[in-house]
Amino acid sequence: MNAEPGAALLGAHAPGATPLTPDDVRGLLVPATTHRDLNEFEAENILVGSRWASRSKKSRMPHMLTDSYVRELHRRMFGDVWEWAGQYRLIDTNIGIDWRQIGPRLVVGLGNAQHWLDHEMYEPEEFAIRLHHMVVQIHPFRNGNGRHSRMLADLILTKHFRAPRLPWGGAALGRTDPRRDEYLAAMTAADGDRFDPLLRFCRSS
Repeated sequence: MNAEPGAALLGAHAPGATPLTPDDVRGLLVPATTHRDLNEFEAENILVGSRWASRSKKSRMPHMLTDSYVRELHRRMFGDVWEWAGQYRLIDTNIGIDWRQIGPRLVVGLGNAQHWLDHEMYEPEEFAIRLHHMVVQIHPFRNGNGRHSRMLADLILTKHFRAPRLPWGGAALGRTDPRRDEYLAAMTAADGDRFDPLLRFCRSS
């Protein structure tokens, strides 16, 4: 029996990543048959999304802290690869909250981030790192949440704070990156409101 098209893409592409499901793969818009193919297509699309974000008048505050911008950024980053890009997931995954709570929780989380900003509660880098962690913890999309939230954090650093992007540990954080386990451990510590390990990792290069 022949394997279902896209079968090689099923499952997690890296430790701690969200596994792709058959339903996810049915939304594929490119002829990727392996994770390596998929990574290349996504990397090209992410560059397109980055160029859009750097030029768009929408990339400003407070608009960058709205769910409409969060969704559009994901769509711009992954919409040439995935039909469901920019749409909140409608299933539960191994990471993230109950899918029914995504919209309300993200609105609250982005509102909290605006409060941090208004009251200058954190230095720019810590603000960006806490925002990244909050979005990943919610995990609004079927896939690409880490890359999306890192770009969102960097956009706020560069566009609003006029500060450099973060090194993010000097790592791509893909499946072959030797620092991925360190990053995941730091994210887990932040789940318990211990942000020092994540701050040290994301500031390192």
